[in-house]
Amino acid sequence: MTRILGIDPGSRVTGYGIIELGEPLRLIAEGTLRLARTAPLAERLGAIHRGIGEVIALHHPDEVVLERVFVHRNADTALKLGHARGAALTACVGAVLPIAEYAPAQIKQAIVGRGRADKQQIGYMVRVLLGLRTQPAEDAADALAVALCHAHHRRSPIAQAAAASAGSNR
Repeated sequence: MTRILGIDPGSRVTGYGIIELGEPLRLIAEGTLRLARTAPLAERLGAIHRGIGEVIALHHPDEVVLERVFVHRNADTALKLGHARGAALTACVGAVLPIAEYAPAQIKQAIVGRGRADKQQIGYMVRVLLGLRTQPAEDAADALAVALCHAHHRRSPIAQAAAASAGSNR
């Protein structure tokens, strides 16, 4: 079965979630990497890289998906988010995993049905879609939403046709 690692990068909290494709979709793991606010940025980035590397080594995902960076009003915040995303990406590249990316509005649309959904709605739908008894922590729920978005995209007839076409062109 295919395992998808979803990552919601952040410079203070990075969420991760792994699902396994099948009927039904199955939760494999979820959690957060909590980084000390007072630690220098370089130390936090190292912790993200190591933490995502440990998740990959423990759960052996087949694919990785991340949320694309969206433009913040605060340039410093956007820069730190980009650094956190880069630290997570390098761990995935080092593990030689295929990587996909989705914009926040695409993820919300796929999970909730509207691109401007709030965190409560995303958490609720993640719980429902995965048949969980309790709602995961906010950052883990966001990461699971990214993974679920990719799973839904992979199953779409358009994505399947594109994959078949790409396979026949090789």
